[in-house]
Amino acid sequence: MFYKLKAWAKKLKSQVFVLYFAYKDNRTPLYAKVFAICVVAYAFSPIDLIPDFIPILGYLDDVILVPLGVMFALKMIPESVIAECKMKAEELMKKGKRTNWFVGSLFILVWILAAIWIALIANRYLFR
Repeated sequence: MFYKLKAWAKKLKSQVFVLYFAYKDNRTPLYAKVFAICVVAYAFSPIDLIPDFIPILGYLDDVILVPLGVMFALKMIPESVIAECKMKAEELMKKGKRTNWFVGSLFILVWILAAIWIALIANRYLFR
């Protein structure tokens, strides 16, 4: 069972890379690009909607939201683009790309800025 789960996770990671490459392709419609980059950002973001340390619920967003997002995003992208992006994703997975700390830091910065923005809006409207 562990091997099936590991294979499923590897396939999901590959599909997220397919979405990333499809986002960069000019033939992908704008609405699909926006949705795809949101799914990719959420999948690779170190911050989740539900923190992972919360038992059971913490991993449900990773197990449910990411695969659903990938599924819907892939349906929005033309088949020819997906076929080319699958080949690029397979090449990337074979190389075993290292962790990119700059991108990870950028995601954390974006989440911090979003939290500050929400706090400012809440402060403005809730605490008058």
